[in-house]
Amino acid sequence: MTTTDNGTVLITGPTRGLGRAAALAMAGRRGGARPDLLLVGRGGAALTEVADEARALGANVHTIACDLSRLADVRAAAEAARDLLDTGAVRPLRALVANAGAMSADTRVASADGYELTFAVNHLAHAQLIGDLLGSLTAPARIVLLGSNTYHANIPRRILGVPGADWRDPLEIARPATADRKPSLKATGVAYSNAKLAILYYAHELQRQAGPGVNVSVYEPGWMPGTSLGRAAPAAFQAIGRGLARLPGVATAARSGRKLASVALDDEWAHLRDGAFVVIDKEREVRPVARDRERERRLWAATAELLDRAGMRA
Repeated sequence: MTTTDNGTVLITGPTRGLGRAAALAMAGRRGGARPDLLLVGRGGAALTEVADEARALGANVHTIACDLSRLADVRAAAEAARDLLDTGAVRPLRALVANAGAMSADTRVASADGYELTFAVNHLAHAQLIGDLLGSLTAPARIVLLGSNTYHANIPRRILGVPGADWRDPLEIARPATADRKPSLKATGVAYSNAKLAILYYAHELQRQAGPGVNVSVYEPGWMPGTSLGRAAPAAFQAIGRGLARLPGVATAARSGRKLASVALDDEWAHLRDGAFVVIDKEREVRPVARDRERERRLWAATAELLDRAGMRA
């Protein structure tokens, strides 16, 4: 059963991997459990194809072309979504799934707005989108953010050399590395882990700001090496990921996509709020570092400042 009957789900990053699997899992549901879909992603053949496949499954689907590395695009996407909602082209907005992600291989690379690319796409773009659409959600509603356990370096990650977060002031995290800094896998990993820790902090503060009718949770799809997330990484790194993806017990986009769809729609997850953290199909406690009221407040304020700066430059 679902608490989002007769509603719409907006999902970012629906053209590949987890996002595609989740979108098609939603589209393939039966009867009143099938939501309308707003698919927000890069324009092109991949977005058209997933929309056509979702329609073939019976869903009412609209696509919104958007490059999440450009905040002007994100603001335009939110406006397009509001227009579709206001004209009745889709049913009331009941869920927003901030699925899209990126991992830049070079922390010197800046987004169109001048921010470090990994932080810009994973956090800032979704903060802009959610802020613009928060008033358009119809309660009971859900916001599901995509998290990752990479925010802390446990023993297996240390063995593999995968770094945890190295938290600093968000204005500093948003600043691209200087030109003299050579790209490194460590810097790439730290930037990704920082972005994922930011998502946890943001989720906790967003719940305080969103009001009682909107539940905020964070979904970790499990370890999925070899997905398109690391397509900007060095070729050797991508090859290792493809090899690891064949190991038994490794999460797959198909399985985790179905679970993400369930977290966005089903009654069994209706209790999730306050940034509750779900790993594949089980609710888990986050590490103490992921709950820090002062960092959460500072991130909220710094995010508003960064988004305002980008808006003034547009």
